[in-house]
Amino acid sequence: MQRGIIYPGQGAQFEGMGRDWADAFDVAKATFAEADEVLGFALTEKLWASGDDVNRTDIAQPGIYTVGVAITRVLRERGLDTQAAPMTAGLSLGEYTALWCSGGIEFADGLRLVRLRGEAMQDAAEQIPSGMLSLMGADEDQATKLAAVGSAHGICAVANLNAPGQIILSGEHAALEAAAAAAKDHGVRRTRALVVAGGFHSECMRPAADRLAAALSEVEIRRPEIPFVSNVTGGPTADPETIRTQLAQQVCAPVRWEQSLRWALSQGIRSFLEPGPGEVLAGIMRKIDEEADVASAATPQKLES
Repeated sequence: MQRGIIYPGQGAQFEGMGRDWADAFDVAKATFAEADEVLGFALTEKLWASGDDVNRTDIAQPGIYTVGVAITRVLRERGLDTQAAPMTAGLSLGEYTALWCSGGIEFADGLRLVRLRGEAMQDAAEQIPSGMLSLMGADEDQATKLAAVGSAHGICAVANLNAPGQIILSGEHAALEAAAAAAKDHGVRRTRALVVAGGFHSECMRPAADRLAAALSEVEIRRPEIPFVSNVTGGPTADPETIRTQLAQQVCAPVRWEQSLRWALSQGIRSFLEPGPGEVLAGIMRKIDEEADVASAATPQKLES
């Protein structure tokens, strides 16, 4: 049985992530050493030391990407044929790991891009005080209307369409406060402010999108060897120049994760593999289709199952 391969995004990070893989497998250890060399600093020290470094946007993004690549390389050594996978996709940041898995980008190029992406998004967040707001139980229409309410007070947009009832707004603080205050009037029972650095996937991130577009213009992107599903469209994209454009657009555009997985389900793909860190995407899939199967390779101990 061939599984679709899906990769998590920012928020999946945790202190010490990837260390168990590096301790257990030489190819994972070599992947982390390569990351340290490419970046010119000890990413592993930031990921594995106690403290809050792992949660910084500029550390979490290259860290999650590297962990996903390390786990996938271990799985390949153990017989996983990623070229036979029916599709790959990643949530936000995870899209870069998915592109690497598809053969569309080299590991080092992707790593430099996600490091820059993290730095640029952190810088943009510091320029415009902003955040994200989870809308419990909302649908896209309700979220769009609440974003319009918020927009009267500043930047406000639908940022993540993750699953039924799991939609997130993004924008300036005053705009999100206005949206939260109006939520019950629009049938949304509860909202929750997320602990994030800024208003990702909104126009608050425009400076980051521009910096990333410039960096992407200098990187080779190849045609994916397997279907690569875009966050921007929720469907497959094969043309390298279109992928380049969409990766830059994605920083300010809504993440259409539910649409991406529904596309895969419409193709008859019922089983998926989530090469960690964590098991976030398995939980999201249960909200989309509880009968779909997601095998999470979150730890070396899970490999046998």
